[in-house]
Amino acid sequence: MTTRRAPWVLAGVLAGLAGLATSYATAMVLTIRDAPVVAVAEVVIRFTPGPIAERAISVLGHFDKPFLVGVILFLLLGCFALAGLLARGGWYRPLFVWFPLAGVGLVAVLSQRGADAVDTLPVAVGLLTWVTLHSALTDALDRGRGRPDVESRERRVFLMVAGAVSVAAVGIAVAGRLVGAGRRHVEVSRRLLRIPGVTRRQAPASTSVGLAGIAPWETPNEDFYLIDTTIAKPTIEPEDWSLRIHGMVDRELTLSYSDLVSRRMTQSWITLNCVSNEVGGGLVGNARWSGIRIADLLAGLGVSDDADCVLQTSHDGWTCATPLEALTDDRDAMLAVAMNGRPLPIEHGFPVRTIVPGLYGYVSATKWVVDLEVSTFAESTGYWTTKGWSAEGPVKIASRIDVPRSGDDVAAGPVSFGGVAWHQHTGIDFVEVQVDGGEWTRAELGGVPSVDTWVQWSVTIDVPEGDHEVRVRATGKDGETQTSVVRSPDPDGATGWHAVEFSAG
Repeated sequence: MTTRRAPWVLAGVLAGLAGLATSYATAMVLTIRDAPVVAVAEVVIRFTPGPIAERAISVLGHFDKPFLVGVILFLLLGCFALAGLLARGGWYRPLFVWFPLAGVGLVAVLSQRGADAVDTLPVAVGLLTWVTLHSALTDALDRGRGRPDVESRERRVFLMVAGAVSVAAVGIAVAGRLVGAGRRHVEVSRRLLRIPGVTRRQAPASTSVGLAGIAPWETPNEDFYLIDTTIAKPTIEPEDWSLRIHGMVDRELTLSYSDLVSRRMTQSWITLNCVSNEVGGGLVGNARWSGIRIADLLAGLGVSDDADCVLQTSHDGWTCATPLEALTDDRDAMLAVAMNGRPLPIEHGFPVRTIVPGLYGYVSATKWVVDLEVSTFAESTGYWTTKGWSAEGPVKIASRIDVPRSGDDVAAGPVSFGGVAWHQHTGIDFVEVQVDGGEWTRAELGGVPSVDTWVQWSVTIDVPEGDHEVRVRATGKDGETQTSVVRSPDPDGATGWHAVEFSAG
C-alpha cells in the first residue's frame, strides 16, 4: 500500500512546491514585498500573544522568524501530501486543499498595510500552478492504472516531475535575479546618498576605559541589534518616501524626503535598547544618529492641548503610541536619516525612522516610518500594547558585566572587571561591583557627551583562588539605584543585577 501511495504523495508535494515557487517568483517580479508565505508569517506574528512572542525571542533570538517560516513550510508540505492522497479518490478532491490554502494566503496578503489588487496576483498564480500541475501529474498516474508496464508509467511520472521541478527552478532563478534588482537599486541609492548636514565623527577618546573585551562605546552599524516584526524588510527609494503628520492638529503636514532633509539637522549620540532585553543581554547599542527633531516639526502645527500621544505607523503597518511629552521636550527625539555618519541601513529603517531617547523601542523606535497621528492614549494603541505590554515604556536603569565572561578562568590576584551601564535621558552617576557578596566597590566610568548614552565602567579587585561570583549595579543621576528584584521583560522591561560566575587560579 505504501508503494502505491508514494507516487500520489509525491505528485501533491511537487505540485505544491511548484506553486510556492511560481507564487514567490511572481511576487519578486512585481516587486511585491510580501509573498504569500511571508504575509502569512507576518499575520501569525501580529496575532501571537505577547508572552509567547517574548518567549520565542528569548529562546530563538534572531532565528525566530526563520523558524516560523520553516514551521509554515513544514505544515504546507503536510497539506501538499494530503492533496496528493485525496487525488486517488477523484480529480476534484485536492481542490478542498488547494482553495483553502489559497484563501489563507489571500486573506494574509490583503491584511498587509497598503495592499491592493496587484498583491493578490502571486496567490492566483500559485493556485493556478497547484491545480493545473497536480491535475497533469495525477492524470499520468491514472493512465498508468491497470497497465502491466509499471516501469513505463513510473518513467512518465518521473519525466513530468523532473520537468515541473526544472521549470520551477528556472523561474526562481530568474525571479531571484529580478527581485534582487529592487533591493540592489535601493542599496545603491542609499550608498550614493549624500545628506546635507550629516557628518562622520569618531567616538570621543574619553568614552573608553581602556579594558579589552568591553563592548565598544560606539556600536558599529553591522553589529547593532535588530528586532522587528517584519520578515521582508521594506525597500523604499528616498524619492518614493513621504510622511504625513495629522490628527489633533490645526494644520496637517506632508513631507517628502527632500523636504525633510532640507530642514535643520540634529546629530546626537543616543543609546537604544529593546524592552525584550534580559538582564545582561545584548539587545542594546549606542550610535550617532542624525535627523530632524520632531518637536520642531510639531511646533508649527497647532497641536491640541488634549493630545497626549503620537501614533506612529511604519511602511509595513507596525504601530506604536509614543508619549507626546517625550517628543516635544528638550530631548533629541528625531526623525533619523543617518546612523554613525551614513544613511540608515535598510534593516534599520532606511530612509527614515524615529529615535526617542529614554523610551524602549516598542513605544518609540519606528523603522520605515510613514505616518504620525497626534492623538490620545485613550484612542490609540500600538502593536505591542495590544499584546499586554505597558502603554508607556520609559527605560529602566541597567548595567552589564562584559569582562570576565561567564565561565572564564582568570589568574588569581588583581582581576579587572568591566562592562557598560545605561539610563537614557537620566544618565549614570556611578557603578558598583560586588564579589562573592562582599563590599560594593565603585568603578571608574568613561566620559560621555550626554545623559542619553551608555557608559563604560571598569574596576580592579583582588580575588583569591577558587570559584567566584561578581555582581554589578548602577545608580542614576536622579539618585535611583538599580533594583535587585528580578523581573522578566514583560510588561515594561527586565530588572535585576547582572551576575557572572568565574574561576581564579
